[in-house]
Amino acid sequence: MLAVALFSEIFMADQLARNRLSRVLPRGMELSHFSVLNHLANIGEERSPAQLAQVFHVTRGAMTNTLNKLEWAGHVHIRPDWDDARRKMVAISPSGRAARDAALQAIAPVLAEAVADIGHDRLRAALPVLRLLRQKLEGSP
Repeated sequence: MLAVALFSEIFMADQLARNRLSRVLPRGMELSHFSVLNHLANIGEERSPAQLAQVFHVTRGAMTNTLNKLEWAGHVHIRPDWDDARRKMVAISPSGRAARDAALQAIAPVLAEAVADIGHDRLRAALPVLRLLRQKLEGSP
């Protein structure tokens, strides 16, 4: 069945990519830490832990755990929400930006090597299909 073959390839590629990237990330940084720092750096705005949990499709508890580790390392600032004292807001710190940049430098060669022989045209052609698949899965219960 085509769908089973497609998802088998996606799952295996995901596992291999995570394994390779985890090995080259700076000491003490996990892939989840990099993902959150990268997201916060890209959006350039604060987010609540609940919003981050939703973006990454993890539980609030899992996101709180990741954020606590990032805060302990000085990579994020967590403050009370001035409009709703029950909520918190998260922003990337200068240290977090530096850590994210160091991680990007470490993973860029690994990613470049992984796709070097595939070529830009093939990658560009695959992106819309993968994006549509992700969007379809996000809309599923």
